[in-house]
Amino acid sequence: MAEEIRTITGDKETIYNGLIPQIRSLVGDEKNWIANLANVAAAIYSNFNFLWVGFYLVDGEELILGPFQGPVACTRIQKGKGVCGTSWENGETIVVDNVDAFPGHIACSALSKSEIVVPIKKEGKVIAVLDIDSSELSQFDGVDVNKLEELCEWLGTIS
Repeated sequence: MAEEIRTITGDKETIYNGLIPQIRSLVGDEKNWIANLANVAAAIYSNFNFLWVGFYLVDGEELILGPFQGPVACTRIQKGKGVCGTSWENGETIVVDNVDAFPGHIACSALSKSEIVVPIKKEGKVIAVLDIDSSELSQFDGVDVNKLEELCEWLGTIS
């Protein structure tokens, strides 16, 4: 297992294309999912200028805060509430260009301006979500969706 992530420069796609193989190598054959999520959050956070990168884990009928990088965050989110709870409920990726325009947005940080939430599924059931916030409006696009969905699909297989 590599225990270092090399910083990638270039456009988003170049960064993701260089980062995802490093994440897979970093995880290696480690079986502890929390440790793996912690390293994934750190790897993404260290390669992008995002405000917050982290995971919320399904726990009964709510999401509970998991490993993350960035400012303190909301600890619990109800199913169907905010961007994370809605992504969990619908089982779909959500991109929000302006969080102030999202009905029921949960403001864990006033600095957050845009957000992407990607569900992580195991055997078709959402078990967690990857949540990334940016301090810039309209930060996330199709490249983020495609690459983060690829990453989260793989994370579901190693949970």
